Amino acid sequence: MLGLRDLADIVAEHPGELEADVTPVQLSGDLTVATGEPALMGVVNLSPDSWYRESVCLAVDAAVQRGRVLVEQGAVVVDVGAESSLGQAERVAAAGQQQRLLPVIRQLAEAGVVVSAETYDLEVAEACLAAGAKVLNLTGTAQSEAMYRLAAEHDAAVIVCYVAGENVREVKDFPIDHDPIPRMSVFFEREIELAAKCGLTKGFVDPGLGFYYDNLQDSSVRVRHQMKTFLNTFRLRKLGWPVCNALPHAFECFGEEVRSAEPFFSVLAAWGKTDLLRTHEVSKVAGVLKTLGVY
Repeated sequence: MLGLRDLADIVAEHPGELEADVTPVQLSGDLTVATGEPALMGVVNLSPDSWYRESVCLAVDAAVQRGRVLVEQGAVVVDVGAESSLGQAERVAAAGQQQRLLPVIRQLAEAGVVVSAETYDLEVAEACLAAGAKVLNLTGTAQSEAMYRLAAEHDAAVIVCYVAGENVREVKDFPIDHDPIPRMSVFFEREIELAAKCGLTKGFVDPGLGFYYDNLQDSSVRVRHQMKTFLNTFRLRKLGWPVCNALPHAFECFGEEVRSAEPFFSVLAAWGKTDLLRTHEVSKVAGVLKTLGVY
């Protein structure tokens, strides 16, 4: 059970971190994220394996149209991915990812949409930046240094996801701690230091709450971990980079009302001072944040 006392205890234990400042990230001439209120990142999935059916677009025109709609609903960034992060999803080679991603990125960028490309492949990342992407949403760690240098060369931002291994699609188990923040902080401190050495000044940290590892298949374990991390997100802000959180689904809890899950988790993310919320349900989450008075 989650109650007011739990929230009060978290704040009481970490009062200084609650007011920690982060470096705002300028993604375009008129868009800067992490300036005091949360921003929304909408999702376009180009893989047929993605289970969130409302976000799946298998034709370029449909993907571009969805991206435009997400912006109209309140998204300031549109995240486009060509390969599902589900463990059983088909792996897509670099050429196949580019075939799916590049036409969509080009058209959205030409329309003035700030695009994020979700990938773990350096070749794909380079092509996406050349096509107009302003953000790399990294779901792997194997080529971090090269990714950071590439983003810096293009004056792009990077979302550094907490991945327990070289690639989220290959990792089986996730370390579950009573307090997840210390382990994440060590990981992010290392990556932020490496990014600085590569000349990268624009970045977000992401606790990776949207990934499904083998030992998180138990919904009660996974949801407790997600809720705890959301409410403690503000403690990562002491690292100096703003926080991006992917809003999860908890379909075992919500059943037929699964599209209500992300709006629910957005409340916890907002309380935890998340700066950028990645969501498939932009309009619903925008309404929740407006109700909370933080959007």
